[in-house]
Amino acid sequence: MTQAHSRPGVLSRRRAGVLLHPTCLPSEHGVLGRSGRRFLDFMAEAGLSVWQTLPLGPTHADLSPYQSLSAHAGNQDLIDLEELLYAGLVFENELVSNGDQLRRQTLFERACERFFSGTEDRFQGPTLAEFEAFRLANESWLGDYCLFCAIREEYPGCNWLSWPAELRDRDATVLDQFSSAHAASLRRLQFEQFLFDHQWQRLREYAHQRGIVLFGDIPIFVAHDSADVWASPDLFKLDQKGEPLFVAGVPPDYFSPDGQHWGNPVYDWGVMAEDNYQWWMSRLDTQRRCFDLIRIDHFRGLHAYWEIPAANPAPINGYWVPGPGAAFLDACFQRFPDLPLVAENLGIIGDEVEALRHRYRLPGMTVLQFGFDGSSANPHLSHNHRRRDLVYSGTHDNDTTLGWYQSLDDHTRAYVDAYFGHSSDPMPWPVIRTAFQSVSQLAMIPLQDFLGLDSRGRFNTPGTTVENWCWKLNWQQCPTGLAERIRDLTRLYGRLP
Repeated sequence: MTQAHSRPGVLSRRRAGVLLHPTCLPSEHGVLGRSGRRFLDFMAEAGLSVWQTLPLGPTHADLSPYQSLSAHAGNQDLIDLEELLYAGLVFENELVSNGDQLRRQTLFERACERFFSGTEDRFQGPTLAEFEAFRLANESWLGDYCLFCAIREEYPGCNWLSWPAELRDRDATVLDQFSSAHAASLRRLQFEQFLFDHQWQRLREYAHQRGIVLFGDIPIFVAHDSADVWASPDLFKLDQKGEPLFVAGVPPDYFSPDGQHWGNPVYDWGVMAEDNYQWWMSRLDTQRRCFDLIRIDHFRGLHAYWEIPAANPAPINGYWVPGPGAAFLDACFQRFPDLPLVAENLGIIGDEVEALRHRYRLPGMTVLQFGFDGSSANPHLSHNHRRRDLVYSGTHDNDTTLGWYQSLDDHTRAYVDAYFGHSSDPMPWPVIRTAFQSVSQLAMIPLQDFLGLDSRGRFNTPGTTVENWCWKLNWQQCPTGLAERIRDLTRLYGRLP
């Protein structure tokens, strides 16, 4: 029988936070060191106590964090090489730009050799014992991921379906032979994941020391070209060659009038249920190690998901298929009673989806930009907010609030102005202030909104594949006194730590 679950501790009091993916932080050598600490210092000065990121996994060439090479691994491009300098694993004349991938890989190879040789004097930094503990704690996924990446390096630009059949189909003898021949690459790949984890945990400790908690994001689906699907094809609806029989997407909605074809393979939930969803339990355990609060992206897919036949890939050809629902969530909370979940409940959400969310007392989301359809009952308007839910000015999939406001027709813009009281403050500050005023326990603002950026600051446009995920913060964009202005609002509306 389902038990009612209390709200995560993070949401036990009023807070304000910022939405910013780590790839947006400026840094020449990686962001999980000095650059990340500077951002956390800014947050602390501004009275912001929640940092929300997008998924942290290594990406494909399109840079989308929602199409990662792994549901567990960290993006090695975030590793700060300067931290390795302080640890004595690289030398100053070896440091390279974060954008030079080939030279970064070479530098990781050198650092790996020095780390395992034990001949270099290190002032501080990770130890061999910590590496071994990391390897053992993550053996359920680390070996498959590193092997997947090593094969990708051997066959660059190829989806795993294009690999030689023995590698594609995971012939045990051939994989053992490959592993022996590429032992150095595999060790370097394990070392990179260890460094990511070590630096992320240090950054998380730094955040906690400043009263800041970290808020992560789990995409409900994973990329087909990923270590997860290659290693466990039986958990997905694939044909005998490994091609998806069906892919995920959504029907037409606010974000895309034609619907969206995501291309992710869909789960065989029946097979997953046979071992009580252990693949998902491992995935959740990884995220619990990284974050204090976790959002399930596309929560409605647990109740029903939009399945598109691969043979007829237009989103309109899809249909709703029941998801695992309460059986899955029961398993999650039986395994992790204090699992700190937030449900992304945006888009086409029926009463049944909301009933599932409320059954587990999961916080949902409201987005102020979505409030102005002319109905005073719109749940995204601040007077309809609920205490347990989160309020956003916009999300990573929205235009910036200023860009959104500038794109409105005259009638809607007049409605927006009236709702926010014809504020003398320029956009987006009336929206930010309203989010902070909301009864919702947590108010989240994308950094681009705090900076007052127009559409040139947009991070992602759903349904498109170009010019996304590229926006970078320039600290010179921060107006003088910005942190103080934000702190005044956090104090005024009871959100100051």
